[in-house]
Amino acid sequence: MSTPSRLPEPYGQGGGSNLADILERVLDKGIVIAGDIRINLLDIELLTIKLRLIVASVDKAKEMGIDWWEDDPALSTRARRDELARENAELRERLERLEQLEPSRAEEESS
Repeated sequence: MSTPSRLPEPYGQGGGSNLADILERVLDKGIVIAGDIRINLLDIELLTIKLRLIVASVDKAKEMGIDWWEDDPALSTRARRDELARENAELRERLERLEQLEPSRAEEESS
């Protein structure tokens, strides 16, 4: 009478289906690793390293409430466009204020 072996299968035999099952499970459940490393000296930030790793389907990530890539200008063209539009609006406002100050300075110099 033979007993079934409890040893793992050698590489290359049935590993593909196991890997596919594991990948499917990970994408379905999701794995997230996030961390920030900041180095400060006397309240002066010298270095910041942001680490983000997500292994999940996009749908699963959004379901978990993870959507930081949508607001990160380095990863999203929409976020970058929004940042540029905000910066452009701020610069236009500053320019308007400077142009309003300029005529009064010119009048003071001519007096």
